[in-house]
Amino acid sequence: MTGGMDDTALLELAFDLARRAGDAIMSVRARGFATTHKSDSSPVTEADHAAEAIIAAALRAATPGIPVVAEEEIAAGHVPDRAAAFWLVDPLDGTREFVDGGTDFAVCVGLVRNGRPALGVIGVPAEAELFGGIVGQGAWMRDAAGTKPISARTVPPEGAHVVASRRHGNDAMLGAFLATRGPMARTTNVGSALKFCRVAQGVADLYPRFGRTMEWDTAAGQALLEAAGGQVRVVETGAVLAYGKPGWDNPSFYCTGRM
Repeated sequence: MTGGMDDTALLELAFDLARRAGDAIMSVRARGFATTHKSDSSPVTEADHAAEAIIAAALRAATPGIPVVAEEEIAAGHVPDRAAAFWLVDPLDGTREFVDGGTDFAVCVGLVRNGRPALGVIGVPAEAELFGGIVGQGAWMRDAAGTKPISARTVPPEGAHVVASRRHGNDAMLGAFLATRGPMARTTNVGSALKFCRVAQGVADLYPRFGRTMEWDTAAGQALLEAAGGQVRVVETGAVLAYGKPGWDNPSFYCTGRM
């Protein structure tokens, strides 16, 4: 139990908020929007702010005892106190894809307890899909056809299907890493947290990431993937990727399906 709600209720809350935020994002896209840039030169739009406002307000109302760490609030200097449990929110992961008219952008809502992801939801607004999971209980995909369980797979005999960042692939480091991982069947470049979804649903096997990421970029995806039977490890040490780190920065990591 967290904040008076059990994990099933918290997952349903996250599903609902990712869906509502996704609807807001698509409404902004339909009517047009301006793009500005933050201090780190990354783009931000009305859709980022609208989605975050929906999610953050509802989380604080439903779970007042759990701090919310949200990307745009952090960028504005609103940093909550550290706590054993906290929400990590990326309201629009893949803003560049969104701005460029692409479809691989996502809404990420994850819950961390004691440094580990506990549950998370990734919404894919352009595809009207939602992916969510509770670590230790299972993972699911929702779309117009309903809800179905998903599961990570073991690497097939022909080799791993790699999903790599569309914009942050770092080819030299990626190539060196893949050379240590056995046969590779193919590599697909995918934007945003969708890469976690592809490994979790068993259509890809390996996602290495060497570019900079923040905890709100990965918490929901790691929860989803671990719930589906996969794992997220630090490249340098092999340790499980942990949360509540100073500055919210992640080291390089890699995601796998079932081992």
